[in-house]
Amino acid sequence: MRILLWHGYLLGGTGSNVYTRALAREWSRAGHDVVVFSQEPHTEAYDLGGAQVVRPEIGGLLPVFVLDRYEGVEAKLLQDFTREERERYVALNAAAVREHLPADLVFTNHVLLGAPVGAAVGAPFTVKAHGSELEYSMRGNADLSAWGREALAAAKAVVVGSEHIRAVLEEVVGHVDRVHEVPPGVDVELFHPQPRGAALDNLIRSAIDDPPNPDNANERLPDDGNAERFESFFAGDIPVVLYFGKLIRNKGVHLLLDAVRGLDARALIVGFGDYREALEEMAPFGTLFTGPLEHRHLVHLLPLVDVCVVPSIFPEAFGMVAAEAAAAGVPPLVARHSGLAEVAAGVEAEYPPELRDLASFTDDLPAKLRRLLELPAETRLELGLAARRAVVERWSWSSVAERLLTLH
Repeated sequence: MRILLWHGYLLGGTGSNVYTRALAREWSRAGHDVVVFSQEPHTEAYDLGGAQVVRPEIGGLLPVFVLDRYEGVEAKLLQDFTREERERYVALNAAAVREHLPADLVFTNHVLLGAPVGAAVGAPFTVKAHGSELEYSMRGNADLSAWGREALAAAKAVVVGSEHIRAVLEEVVGHVDRVHEVPPGVDVELFHPQPRGAALDNLIRSAIDDPPNPDNANERLPDDGNAERFESFFAGDIPVVLYFGKLIRNKGVHLLLDAVRGLDARALIVGFGDYREALEEMAPFGTLFTGPLEHRHLVHLLPLVDVCVVPSIFPEAFGMVAAEAAAAGVPPLVARHSGLAEVAAGVEAEYPPELRDLASFTDDLPAKLRRLLELPAETRLELGLAARRAVVERWSWSSVAERLLTLH
């Protein structure tokens, strides 16, 4: 098959970026001819399985759901775009995609602006709703909701990653036909348990290969000196509680820092965002901030930690972070709401009955975290392996990529 995969954003960091490059890799490895449309300026840094990459000219203005800094373009919130700016962005991207027709499948990410781009291409298309556009830009905005509803009506299929996002989609845009629930995936070969010594050696080597980042001036690069700090941080045997993801208030990282305070444990905070400075000020002694890390770091970092917490206070489409941690054999502890609750349910199904409540929390994060850390190390290891079984059975990328093609 010839597949045109439109994303519009970068390929590293956030969930939809990871989703895009994983699909490109899996479809390419399966022998399909894949073209990825992205604003990523450094595609050589990612394994796309040999997929062709196109960076459409968008006129320098990028519509986003959460403000960040992007190399070579000006980011502006989607809801702040004028109608003319929106239409210009759609037209430029659709023209870039049309240049690569014909195709067996046009697959676009995000209700907005993926559905309008797909509709403007003029070929049958599938849309993946990720949740970020629904919650951060479209909810409560009648104009954007109507636009999304109109564009989705032209789609051959609409994909949601969880029952939660199916419900959110209906709330925001109204009833949508041809909706299919296909959870996101995890690379279960890349994320896997490792012996501690080998994992630490590999992590340090990965950090040594990081580009220079003097004074940590570039928030999208790992902090300078991570290799030395990793060696020191993991030298002892004090339990480590990990968070990785965006550092914005809605992710609830402050709840994790409060929960760790007073425990015989240290927090490890991976990511970038406008809330980092505030988090550093409130962090208990011994907390390590690393800046953003890529999969080449995380696959070795995860086997070194004891628990991975996903403390979001805002609805999440799925729980990719929790699933990746589980694949590496780390027990995830997630806020029990939205798509995270569905990940927790999958993990709980593999846990022994008496420990199933340790996969999620509501308002009892400190107590749940304490119980997890007080378990014998052997029991935590067994929980981690049980969590991995849940991921392998439910959320491997190869099965996800194959299921998406059956919708065509």
